[in-house]
Amino acid sequence: MHNDFDVVIIGSGAGGAPVAHTLAQAGKAVLVIEKGPLFRPQYQSPNGLSDFKRDELFATGPEKRIRVPGVSNWGESYYSSHVEPDLNDEPHIYQGEDGRDRATIEGYTAQVVGGGTQLYGGVSLRYCPIDFCLGSFNAERTDLKDDPAGDIRREARDWPITYADLEPYYGRAERLIGINGTRSGQAKPFGGDYYQRPLPPNAISDYVKTGLDALGLASYRTPLAVITEDHAPSGRCIPAESEVAKSGFINRYGDPLGLKSNTWVSLLTPVSRLENFALWTNCVVTHLGCAPGGRIDRLFYRDPSGAARRLDLKPGAVVVVACSAIESVRLLALSALAGAEFDRRIHHNDLLGAYFLTHCLGGAEAIMHRRCDKSRSLDSDWATDACQSEAFLHQTGLWAGGVIYNNTSDQALPLSLARTHGSQDLDTIWRAFEGDTRLLGEPLIDFLDQSFGTLLSVCFMANQVPLKSNRIALHPSARDKWNRPAAYIVKQWHPHDIAAMNLLAEQCARILRFGADPVHGRHPIEGQGGVHLAPNARARIANHILGGARFGADPADSVLDPTCRAWQFDNLYVTDGSFMPTSGGANPTLTIQANAFRIADHLLARI
Repeated sequence: MHNDFDVVIIGSGAGGAPVAHTLAQAGKAVLVIEKGPLFRPQYQSPNGLSDFKRDELFATGPEKRIRVPGVSNWGESYYSSHVEPDLNDEPHIYQGEDGRDRATIEGYTAQVVGGGTQLYGGVSLRYCPIDFCLGSFNAERTDLKDDPAGDIRREARDWPITYADLEPYYGRAERLIGINGTRSGQAKPFGGDYYQRPLPPNAISDYVKTGLDALGLASYRTPLAVITEDHAPSGRCIPAESEVAKSGFINRYGDPLGLKSNTWVSLLTPVSRLENFALWTNCVVTHLGCAPGGRIDRLFYRDPSGAARRLDLKPGAVVVVACSAIESVRLLALSALAGAEFDRRIHHNDLLGAYFLTHCLGGAEAIMHRRCDKSRSLDSDWATDACQSEAFLHQTGLWAGGVIYNNTSDQALPLSLARTHGSQDLDTIWRAFEGDTRLLGEPLIDFLDQSFGTLLSVCFMANQVPLKSNRIALHPSARDKWNRPAAYIVKQWHPHDIAAMNLLAEQCARILRFGADPVHGRHPIEGQGGVHLAPNARARIANHILGGARFGADPADSVLDPTCRAWQFDNLYVTDGSFMPTSGGANPTLTIQANAFRIADHLLARI
């Protein structure tokens, strides 16, 4: 099939949609290829009904059994979600702490137009300036702790751009996407204020604000990708009752009202009716073809019927890969298997797939002394950058810091209690209750009565130490339903990661303890820690899928150049989270979007 597209973008989420939006509005011929379907909110649907089913992440269909040959969790039960692949059809494989391989759904955000922005809680924080220069910050330090082999000084890298370079694009993203929050109290410079006003916080968040103030930690209202006012760039309007945006379904579910600023409603809808824009849904790109000289001149895909197709690109066309880091790295590796020219160029060094990153995650939770309706809330109300200052890092011996914020909507719905009890999360849904034999009969009723609307958690999001051994590869035997090698996640936590998680979890606990009320005093902590403590800790990635194709100024030390172009290719760019050489001390979505807007400007000058 021949076409006249100027740019073909694979993926419609945070890394792909800003490029599509910018180039389409500039009159370029844009094709977006998305593996999943298009789900529309109510205001876009002819019958007024949303396409969302309220079980986007909680898979409530029939029980299935893992049948991936060779994995140690063969035969275990799982439940499919209609926005993620069936685990038997398209597994990710990770290497457990015991060295055995396990099939997992981790690493898939959401296969739907808008990607993970359809299901995330919308926390949209900027990285701090220090996140861009952790290599130079740590190069001569003598006060680092828990780094006996000197991995941090050896492996930390500065980004080839600075915060100042990205700041205008942060502003563009905040304006075009639609984000509410406050600037005051943030440890980052702002060139303009594009936030909408935040809604009044949920009453249970008062405890967090009290704790932050008691400890002298500067706080601000958490920036969230949810509109609270009419949003002219996307044409979205707020209902008469603006607080209708407060819903426990905002976090981890698709938003039927379209108030959550996923990339479909915020960036792609405004260009969707342009004659120069095309969106192909339910199409899977299987590999790319490379001509001599390093130009991607064709791509191969499966159409919605599953039939194999080929798309030939016109001279001068550009290909942007934005499938989310694991699948983007896998697509590049699969393309190398299919063609010697691609293989030689993408593997000119040993870095494709290396330095895979997620985040150090964790926190603390406590039972508060009053019950609140947490279903009427957004994902978070208060945040602090206090654990990202240079003074804090030198005081604690950490190589990098992280943001702390409260999870207002966490466990807001009864089903959420089942999912998060014991921090089991995706792979082990329901197993938390199955394994906790105390929760039978009256004790289960007592647990629900004690916890529902009273549990309050404060979490942290911090940089993970980059290690070359943490990588995404192709599994030697596990295959997907098209007989392609599955992605293989090889990952471990550095001792410094574990120390950082323990330290930051205690910071979260202190906030909760000091969130006192005049009658009951300090609140006992129900639990605290980091994701390294989970039974499936090796796969704990929380959909923050980063690294594996890092950018840099040196072709010997990176996969992508500073414009996110693959070094030995003329027209191949990668704009999802895989470009990051360090993971940053906050949720990554806004930074991925801002960088994608930056790359879009570069492509405008090129095409």
